[in-house]
Amino acid sequence: MSNRDRNKVYIIGAAAGLVVGLLAAYIVVQRAQETDQLPRITAGDGVKVGLGIMGVLRLISEFAEA
Repeated sequence: MSNRDRNKVYIIGAAAGLVVGLLAAYIVVQRAQETDQLPRITAGDGVKVGLGIMGVLRLISEFAEA
């Protein structure tokens, strides 16, 4: 893979991560506004999110092998 191709993949991945992160933050803020409470993320919620992200990364790595 050339450096140019590698850079394209990095840029696309960074843009996708930015969009997903902004969408997640938007959802958290919207739900907090609906309930008039500060957003609270527990340790359990953090573990769930982490495991979900790991699952997505595993799927992406399997896709890249095909």
